[in-house]
Amino acid sequence: VQLQASGGGLVQAGGSLRLSCAASGCTFNWFHMGWFRQAPGKEREFIARIGYSGGTTDYAESVKGRFTISRDNAKNTVYLQMNSLKPEDTAVYYCAARYCSGSYDASDYAYWGQGTLVTVSS
Repeated sequence: VQLQASGGGLVQAGGSLRLSCAASGCTFNWFHMGWFRQAPGKEREFIARIGYSGGTTDYAESVKGRFTISRDNAKNTVYLQMNSLKPEDTAVYYCAARYCSGSYDASDYAYWGQGTLVTVSS
């Protein structure tokens, strides 16, 4: 399974970005997908997850109401729409895949993308 994340960049506070994560080398709709982030000097934290069909989603409290995770199984891609961005959202964002069931725990995910940097200026 290979995951390629993209869409990061520099945005002002209050702005929006959409991250994408394209998967290859797998039957994409067998995998639950998650987004995590890691800020400098901090541990990797859970942001959002989505079930294999897209019908189940879950979010960290810090992003609930601002971020939306979605997936397009026909395109083997998962998205993270980020609105009302704050400087504290600055981090490297990672997508991850887990076979068969979802999880909040980064250690449960076997496959990871390379990360994409999101910088939110105040």
